[in-house]
Amino acid sequence: MKSILTEKQIQLTVKRLAHQVLENHLNLEDTVLIGIQPRGIFLSDRIVDELKQLVSADKILYGKLDITFYRDDVRNELKIANSTYIPFSTAGKNIIIIDDVLWTGRTIRSALDALLDFGRPAKVELCVLIDRRFSREFPIQADYAGRAIDTFPSQKVFVRWKENHGTDEVVLE
Repeated sequence: MKSILTEKQIQLTVKRLAHQVLENHLNLEDTVLIGIQPRGIFLSDRIVDELKQLVSADKILYGKLDITFYRDDVRNELKIANSTYIPFSTAGKNIIIIDDVLWTGRTIRSALDALLDFGRPAKVELCVLIDRRFSREFPIQADYAGRAIDTFPSQKVFVRWKENHGTDEVVLE
């Protein structure tokens, strides 16, 4: 097991990602943040909390997206869906999808399909904590990445959050 990010590094990374988003989307005008259920929510909640310290909370449009039924790789087994909470139209907005790990790109492809049900966005960007480069099955890349790492397909990246594991850390096994 190899440590990729410690608790302190995760805190700094989340702060940096929030600042990068704000740098490219001043005052978050026409910008929507969408966390992907279930694991991307931990990162998106923290990025939104950081943004609330930098801009007025009423300027932040934040939703949570479940992609369970849009996936193409879990159709043979029953999955329990999470909830989707997007109480606004995404039509014409700049959307920033937030997830914990970008690996094959299948999750993000599914998220793009699901987002179209809420309106046609002007632009979609991707923010991830960990970018597992060189493993893509789709031509998808992160616009904002906390850490880019090179891995073998047999390796697993575990993102642990205080909310569900009692500690913040990212490890490679």
